[in-house]
Amino acid sequence: MAEERKTFLLRVDPAVWRDIEKWAADELRSANGQIEFILREALRRRLGQQGAGGPPAGEAGGTGAPPGSP
Repeated sequence: MAEERKTFLLRVDPAVWRDIEKWAADELRSANGQIEFILREALRRRLGQQGAGGPPAGEAGGTGAPPGSP
């Protein structure tokens, strides 16, 4: 059985939220998906390629980046 995703409350400045929503829309993601992408990228940079966990559910490769992105 797959591990259940963790749910948590996040308080964020309204201007930051607007920027996340815009960035998410530009990359065809939900705001929640964009936040997960940002966190995974930060962990990958901090811990190395294997440090950010596996690919998100429904994403082969696990980069979270849209096709054709570096």
